[in-house]
Amino acid sequence: MASSWLFWALLSAVFAALTAIFGKIGVAQVNSDFATLLRTGVVLLSLALIVYATRQYQPLSTISGRSYLFLLLSGLATGASWICYFRALKLGNASLVAPVDKLSVVLVAIFGVVLLGEKLTFRQWCGIGAIGFGVVLLALKP
Repeated sequence: MASSWLFWALLSAVFAALTAIFGKIGVAQVNSDFATLLRTGVVLLSLALIVYATRQYQPLSTISGRSYLFLLLSGLATGASWICYFRALKLGNASLVAPVDKLSVVLVAIFGVVLLGEKLTFRQWCGIGAIGFGVVLLALKP
């Protein structure tokens, strides 16, 4: 199971759900940007310990300039996403914020096809469409 993408994706979903619940509780009495800074510090420390303990680090000179550029861009996008996510949690219900945030699933599918040349089957597009439709239902005013 440890080499299955589905196993890790499901674990990611569980931790993402806990992120929303814990974040909603944690941001209640804290500025959302400061909460994001604290959370980022915890993530940085945790990952540094994991990489060190499992000896997964590598010399920085072995990383290409292209990889550095795209990791930088990914980090900036992550930071922007987290800032927006915590601000949304501060203002809205976790049970609505988290699913709307998952509109990123639809966007990843579209960007993957357009920018990376990935191919999706009709069945897969139906699933992506269902996610998009669900987000629209959640976002509409009752």
